[in-house]
Amino acid sequence: MLAGLSDTPPGRQVRVLLASLCLVSGLAQAQHPALDARLVEIREINRYVPPKALGALRRIETEARAAPVHTKADFLVQLCLALRGMNQVPEALAAAEELIAFGRDTKDNVVKAKGLLTKAYVVSRMDQLALSHQLAWEGEKIANTTDDMALRVQAAITSGQAYAEDGNFPAAMGKMQTALTLARQYGQPIPKVQALNSLAILYGQLNEHDKGFEALEEATALAEQTNSPGRLATLKDTEYGLAVETNQPQRGLRALLAGLEYERQIGAEAMIAGSLVNLSDSYLKQHDYARTLSYANQALKAGRSLNDDSTVATAHLNLGQAHLGLGSLVEGKRHFDMGLAWYEKVGDKPELQEVLMEYGAALERAGDMAGAVKAYHRERALSNELFEKRRQKATLELQEKYETEKKQRQIELLSRENQLKTTEIDNRRLQQRVWWLLAVVFALAALVVGILYRKVRHANAQLKVKNLELKQQSSRDPLTGLYNRRHFQEFMRGHLQVEKRGAGTSGEEIVGALFLLDVDHFKHVNDSHGHAAGDAVLKMIADSLRDILRETDMIVRWGGEEFLAFLPAIPRSGVEEIARRLLTGISQQGIGYQDKRLSVNVSIGFAPFPLVPGNDALPWERAVNLVDMALYLAKAHGRNRAYGVRGFANFEKTTMENIEQDLERAWGAGYVDMSIVLGTWPESKNAATPPKLTIV
Repeated sequence: MLAGLSDTPPGRQVRVLLASLCLVSGLAQAQHPALDARLVEIREINRYVPPKALGALRRIETEARAAPVHTKADFLVQLCLALRGMNQVPEALAAAEELIAFGRDTKDNVVKAKGLLTKAYVVSRMDQLALSHQLAWEGEKIANTTDDMALRVQAAITSGQAYAEDGNFPAAMGKMQTALTLARQYGQPIPKVQALNSLAILYGQLNEHDKGFEALEEATALAEQTNSPGRLATLKDTEYGLAVETNQPQRGLRALLAGLEYERQIGAEAMIAGSLVNLSDSYLKQHDYARTLSYANQALKAGRSLNDDSTVATAHLNLGQAHLGLGSLVEGKRHFDMGLAWYEKVGDKPELQEVLMEYGAALERAGDMAGAVKAYHRERALSNELFEKRRQKATLELQEKYETEKKQRQIELLSRENQLKTTEIDNRRLQQRVWWLLAVVFALAALVVGILYRKVRHANAQLKVKNLELKQQSSRDPLTGLYNRRHFQEFMRGHLQVEKRGAGTSGEEIVGALFLLDVDHFKHVNDSHGHAAGDAVLKMIADSLRDILRETDMIVRWGGEEFLAFLPAIPRSGVEEIARRLLTGISQQGIGYQDKRLSVNVSIGFAPFPLVPGNDALPWERAVNLVDMALYLAKAHGRNRAYGVRGFANFEKTTMENIEQDLERAWGAGYVDMSIVLGTWPESKNAATPPKLTIV
């Protein structure tokens, strides 16, 4: 989807509304002055109040369809964008196709370019990003063959947005600079405002926020000359986004309030709903729960009137956080559950994972530790599911590559076999005609067969090597080089744990041990420093685990930021010491990333293995599940610590199912013997600090 046309729920991330929503026509070549002037008025309405614009367009439709070429084309552009704004996507696509066909029939490049760009906006709403980008780039090429400067500015902006969405930021910056240069040559304020606003947003994406504010300041001065509340509202929305990214909450709040006033002046209901959600979120960050409730309730009402389920869901989440902040657990959970239901319905699992993290943190602050652990469990299960899908995708891609190479080798081998058959046929014919060359022919045939045989043997040897490589890759995590979950599961199916007594110098019991580690606030590292920094953190932890543990210990990348270590033989009294060494060893490691020094902590759940409640040892799967529950207790009680299950007591008074249902309650009742190992906090001022979990 093009960057300026994002359909992302406004309360979950900063809203971006670029000027590319409506094409600007070069009306200097007006062919129907009165109708062209009316279309200019409708275009301004269409930017912010599509329903009103659609009604006005329907009233002039008969006249506009009979108008000259460029006037009719401008009508079709506005009709398409109004339908898109009303979420009538099939009708909008039909209007875009009509415009493209009209440009083809008239052989007019201005009309062709507008048709392609307009269709790019529509298919972006349909999540067909690759097609949207191709249409934008093709439309720009055709626009550059015309002398319509406003169209060329708009095409350059749209092309830049497509490159930014494609991750090609150097090309995106080049297009935005071109758009601004063309706009300055054109001299009209509106295209300059559009180009500067787009450039400010791109600077924000590149973390060059000072340049973004400079471009925004110039755009605001020009927009004030146009006396357009809608354009000023759009710029305030961009200012809010930059303020959030630069941690200027008061500036962001002022921008939101000013933008809301502009939006109300023009009746831009969709923009108003988004601003209300963002205002509730801003006050939530300041722990001003009364204002949060006020604006969130207004957003809820606005979202319902627009049938905007995403706004309604986000408003419920903000209401839930506010009620939890005020200590109203029942009401807070009710609103959170209503918001979560929408994210589960639409299947946006990455966003749902983030919401569950926020839910767990809010319950933790409210003192509902059991509810927090439950939310964290749901989040962790979803995280593991997403991680497994990414792993399966990578495996399938690897297998597909291998199959392609295998087929290519088979084709080459068949080709050689065909060549051999042809040679043999020719040799038989030659044998009938020239007997005296028989010996030479047989010698050559034997030579060819020998060469082919050696090549087949070589190909088989290479195939064997490839099979070994594939087996190695299927058991190892490609990022850290550690074993993956599947390898550990296969190992444990055949593992037979034997308790040994007296094997150590002290004569004490030798047991196995399980340690499950999770990186604290790992999402904050990715959000603040990028996914490359997150990968560096995971590699550092893998290296630290190799240094701290023994070569005979199995170290596994268990999930996204989870690691599991299985120690087959260790004195029972040394289990807690290993947990302490893991906490301390990892937290003391620094990671040099760009010009910063990062460090992280982990939370750990651990237990000796096997675990024996009563008379029978737990299967390894249930033991890992119990260690996972201990890990979540460590997270719920402050992180950077290890919670260990040492054993069981009074087991005849309870059951394993009751213990697994609520480990903390079982611990408090005396059925489970647990130990706690506290970690140390890094002193570095550049350490990765815990994030503030908020809805942006």
